[in-house]
Amino acid sequence: MAKTVWFGGADWSDERAQGMGLLNRKGGAGRGGVTAPPPPIQQAEALSGALPPLLVEAMQVAATVAQGLHGRRRAGTGETFWQYRRYEAGDRPQSIDWRRSARADPVFVRELEWEAAQTIWLWSDASGSMDYASARGLPRKGERAALLALALAVILDRGGERFALLDADPHRMQPPGGARLALRRLADALARPPTVPGYPSGSTVPRHAHVVLFGDFLAPLEETAALVRGLVARGAKGLLVQVLDPVEEAFPFQGRVRFEGLEAEGGLLLDRAEDLRAAYVERLRDHRAALDALARSADWRLMTHHTDQPPGATLMTLYQTLAGGRLPRAW
Repeated sequence: MAKTVWFGGADWSDERAQGMGLLNRKGGAGRGGVTAPPPPIQQAEALSGALPPLLVEAMQVAATVAQGLHGRRRAGTGETFWQYRRYEAGDRPQSIDWRRSARADPVFVRELEWEAAQTIWLWSDASGSMDYASARGLPRKGERAALLALALAVILDRGGERFALLDADPHRMQPPGGARLALRRLADALARPPTVPGYPSGSTVPRHAHVVLFGDFLAPLEETAALVRGLVARGAKGLLVQVLDPVEEAFPFQGRVRFEGLEAEGGLLLDRAEDLRAAYVERLRDHRAALDALARSADWRLMTHHTDQPPGATLMTLYQTLAGGRLPRAW
């Protein structure tokens, strides 16, 4: 009897002939194997209703990272107008544009381009391939990506920084902000399933923005390249954080296994899954090398995080990258 494994990332049409098809589509894998239960602290906080569980966990992870991230706000190149948006609780009263607000019922805030550019724009992949955990006790990739993004926002907020959420779904996007209320909004947005999956549009961020993107980045390389180049065309500086399940690295399957994709890729039944291991590992290695080359060509950086690793270790590296100037000089 075949064991069924939900494992995205395949164009299954010809891998038995070519042995190289496992990354032809968006990868990673979904309801994969086993549903990981939430950690005890998350269950306790959810019952208490004190804070969104994801925010509680993110604050705990952030607390493990050494503090000292100094604010990087600076005067910028001028007071160039960027956009109007509706006033939200937590906005500074000084930012209200009373002349614009007088022409309509809502109260509008006037945002300047340099303020938006000094914001760290975050994106957390919530597509089907991120809905995967290979073993009990491991978080799904999407859960870990959201946790890393929110924990980074907590640290940025403690350092006096502003953050925003970038997303293809306009209902999940969050404008630049800071403080506890903005963190709560960010946690709520990250917990909502997107109605528009996929990569966001680079045109939604201001010029010279700073972005940190969390995802598995197993989509066809040209799709990721289009996103990065679109952001670079606007002068954005950034970092890619690839979040993978350890099974996606090792491909440890043996014997008769049925693989099922999560994004309409179809299925594949292998009599000897181990025969595909070497080709799969090589394909993944080549894909990551291409991602790294893409990041370097944009003067960005690629990092990799595995869901069996403590999130604090990756967050510490991310913090050191931001604070230590190993990103481009604009950071």
